[in-house]
Amino acid sequence: MIEREVTVRAPDVELDGRWSTSPDAVGAVVFAHGSGSSRHSPRNRAVADVLHRSGIATLLFDLLTPEEEQVDRITRELRFDIDLLTRRLTGAVDWLAAREDTAGTPIGLFGASTGAAAALRTAAERPDAVTGVVSRGGRPDLAGGGALRAVRAPALFIVGGADTDVLRLNKEALDRLGGAGRIRVVPGATHLFEEEGAMEEVADAAGEWFVRVFGAPGG
Repeated sequence: MIEREVTVRAPDVELDGRWSTSPDAVGAVVFAHGSGSSRHSPRNRAVADVLHRSGIATLLFDLLTPEEEQVDRITRELRFDIDLLTRRLTGAVDWLAAREDTAGTPIGLFGASTGAAAALRTAAERPDAVTGVVSRGGRPDLAGGGALRAVRAPALFIVGGADTDVLRLNKEALDRLGGAGRIRVVPGATHLFEEEGAMEEVADAAGEWFVRVFGAPGG
């Protein structure tokens, strides 16, 4: 994989990101991190590493500017501003789709926590651009029923078995999903999947899902 720092140009702001790709990449996955996290999230980077081994390019970028992150550390409000996060994520998808070297490349979204709600809304807003979605410990309920019904991309909800409240919310959201959806429960795992082997299971499940929806060899 060739990695480089990039500037993602969303409609209202420029955001820092890390783009990892190879000449024969079968698709690209854009990450939407969760509450209080950034493009440096070790959990998302662990998933990205597994995707790279399947020939999938990745874009990890900051949904908030450094100034906004400082505000959010105090108020904890922006991480729940799904409208804002969706605008940023949709802008990143549009930016990727418009690049000469990635135009026409299948795009998937990987959302964690509140980032999963933004991923589902973006999938609803860009049905022709988004090929698949994976949610890790996500809050798909925050996307809203209208957005969930408008999602056409196949979606995988990965939830920890011990994360009971979030598991319930994911099951309820799955019933409202407009396209194909599935829940993958990681037995005994809590919200951050810190248990031994839990993140490895998340990464493997995400890799298998994106390989399948991208139509890659072996998928």
